[in-house]
Amino acid sequence: MALVVHALWHSEDDTQAFAQGLARCSAIRDVYIELQGQLGTGKTTLVRHLLRALGVQGRIKSPTYAVVEPHEAGDLSIWHFDFYRFSDPREWEDAGFRDIFASPGLKLAEWPSQAAGSLPMPDLTVAISLRSDGAREVVFTASSPAGRRLIEGLPHAL
Repeated sequence: MALVVHALWHSEDDTQAFAQGLARCSAIRDVYIELQGQLGTGKTTLVRHLLRALGVQGRIKSPTYAVVEPHEAGDLSIWHFDFYRFSDPREWEDAGFRDIFASPGLKLAEWPSQAAGSLPMPDLTVAISLRSDGAREVVFTASSPAGRRLIEGLPHAL
């Protein structure tokens, strides 16, 4: 059974605090996290804060045009996907995405609906929506034991 938790982020500081808490969870290592939300809701901002909190150095680019940007944080491999422009299911196989998802490491995917049918079940889904006052309503859905451990490890950030 999925675990669903709701949160309200009033500012980017709240997003950053969540990302820092998530980075401290030992369960972050071999999980797949889907990020859902319309343009401008803060999906990439969340990823950037998470990558920084995990220790990624240098420029963190959005993978909007490249589809995937790989990162390393110590011995942790991280892949940040953005499927916004993804349109050809054959690209999934040609690009080796199946192999990436089968390998150890953290996978983060924006616009997963564009690759529906190719992606595995996420461990954690983070759905962000923008309110009229600028705050973000966030719904976390854990669909696996690892996703549940992530949510349960974050009571202070939710």
